[in-house]
Amino acid sequence: MPNIVKTDKNNIDLDLIKKAVLTLKQGKTIIFPTQSLYGIGANAFNPNAVKKIFQIKKRLLSTPILILIKNKKALDKLVLEIPDIAEKLMENFWPGRLTIVFKAAKTVNRIIAPNKKIGIRLPAHPIAAAIANSAEFPITATSANISGAPAISEIKNTDKNFIENFDLIIDAGKLKGGKGSTVIDVTDKKNGIKILREGSIPADQIIQFEHNAANR
Repeated sequence: MPNIVKTDKNNIDLDLIKKAVLTLKQGKTIIFPTQSLYGIGANAFNPNAVKKIFQIKKRLLSTPILILIKNKKALDKLVLEIPDIAEKLMENFWPGRLTIVFKAAKTVNRIIAPNKKIGIRLPAHPIAAAIANSAEFPITATSANISGAPAISEIKNTDKNFIENFDLIIDAGKLKGGKGSTVIDVTDKKNGIKILREGSIPADQIIQFEHNAANR
């Protein structure tokens, strides 16, 4: 049976956070709550742990997995550059439901950045943020589901065969559900922001923000 621990996002269990970080440090995988949906966590710097996620999700290795960081300073070791528009986006939308795709630093393993780009988010959910803050490494946060299947907003309704793949499951009850994060690419300075996936932040809001930022 998987190790399922129920918790309350409004009363963070520090021992549980330590357990989650230790599990990740050991190269194992967890399920944990993010703002809208449950995500799969692994040490993003551990290639074997990340490969396991691809296997569990039946996901193509060519499809990037986004990661969570503890603060903006963590970007220094992960990206080649931070465009001005990215700075403005982070100031306005982080922490929260915006994943920003940067050019990956050369030191980033290609299993995380198969196209030499890396998607990064600063988490807002208290539990996700606590795990990211406590870990000495960035963690993955891809949706907890088989690729192409509906994402999970409640652990109790999840296929047992799926959750048995994980070493720790943090059950914070029913999440908001709906769309995941909006994913944008800021690597093309000439053509500006490219919206890769419209999520909980509407595309027109991002476009309007970019327009306003350019005219300041």
